[in-house]
Parts: sequence; structure tokens; C-alpha cells
Amino acid sequence: MNELIASTERLAAGLRDLEFSPPVACVYRTLDYTWQSHRQYLERFGKGGKRVVFLGMNPGPFGMAQTGVPFGEVAAVRDWMGIQAPVGKPEPEHPKRLIEGFECKRSEVSGRRLWGLFAERFENAGDFFKDHFVLNYCPLVWMSATGANLTPDKLPAAEMAPVEQACQKHLQEVISLLKPSWLIGVGGFAEERLRRAAEVTGSSPRIGSILHPSPASPAANRGWAEAAGRQLVDLGVW
Repeated sequence: MNELIASTERLAAGLRDLEFSPPVACVYRTLDYTWQSHRQYLERFGKGGKRVVFLGMNPGPFGMAQTGVPFGEVAAVRDWMGIQAPVGKPEPEHPKRLIEGFECKRSEVSGRRLWGLFAERFENAGDFFKDHFVLNYCPLVWMSATGANLTPDKLPAAEMAPVEQACQKHLQEVISLLKPSWLIGVGGFAEERLRRAAEVTGSSPRIGSILHPSPASPAANRGWAEAAGRQLVDLGVW
């Protein structure tokens, strides 16, 4: 258990001093200012081996950016997982992307959909996390001057190279520690990163992906839970 926390702390340290040029105006380093709740998540649910590991891309503005938990819709984290802790502030904080922690009233649609699917199948969070774990590839949030979200694939390759290096190293360590039978990318970006990391570790989990639950995806807006649940059944995960 301590190894997972130590690996996450190394990831946070490796990303802390990186700088980014325009159009990036703000970078939220979520592992720094939400560390108390993220550590609770690791301590409570990261124990032992896992049969399935799900991987997202990076935090949403009303999810992990607020709660420190991947896809961290406030209600799911607080009520289903039973996690709540003081959350600090990023520096600088964008006036259009305020961090309110567990007081945030906005809904993270991707997180509501993802954790809603899991909670529907597993009434108790402990039952889900006994065999499953969820993490994000990268804990950074990038924003333009207007507060618009900038995804990792939209940033210059040269500036992303050290980010990729740190995130891949952490992902490799997580795979080695949790020894999953399945690696499931939440979207194609995450699946590709999982394949790359698994190859380096020399492990041979089965790898697949599910439709990303983002409201920006028309397919996800046409019954995401049913589609993702069907994908997991067809893959043989469930």
C-alpha cells in the first residue's frame, strides 16, 4: 500500500516544476492541493491486487480537480465512497475555474456517468474496489486564458514529453503493483497509454477500452451506461 502512495508522490514531484507556454495560462496540479482526499482514496481502495484497472485521461474541472479522486463527481466521492477532506487552492487559480472542493455544486458529467454505472452494479463501494481500481493517466489540468479546458493531446509534443515520461513511469509502477488481469482505457487515448505501459512492464493483461462518458461525445449522450456496460460484458470483464 505504501508503495502506491510513494509512486503517486513521485509522480506529483516529477510534474511540479514543469512550465508550459501559451495557450496554457493556468495549470492545476491536483495531487498537490487535493492530496488529503487523494491519499484517502489510495489508502481505502488501493490495497492489494486488482482484477481490473480503469484509466482516464486527466482531471475534469468539476471532478478530480475539486475532490482529488479520478472522475470525482462530488456526490459519488462523498456519499458512495465515503471520502471527504479539506481541499486547498491551486496557484494561480483561474477566476472562471474556482476550486470549491466538496462544496462544489457543479456536476462532473463524466464522473456521474462512470461512478453511476459502477454504483448501479455494486451497491457498496468496497465491493467494487475489491477487484477494480480507477486512476487518471495525468493529474494535471491545463486551461487557456479564457478558462477553457486544454486536453493533453492539444499541447505541444516537446512540452508534453516530460509529462508523458513521468506519467508512463507511474502507470508502469501501478501495473506492477496491482497486477491486473484487465486494463481498460476510458477512451482511446487511455487505452493506447495502457498498451505502451504494459509492454514495458513485460506483463500480459488483457487490454481494451470503453466509450468515454464525456458529454462532448454524441455517442455517450445516447445511453452511455448501457453502451459501456455492454462493452465490458462483450470484452469479458463483467
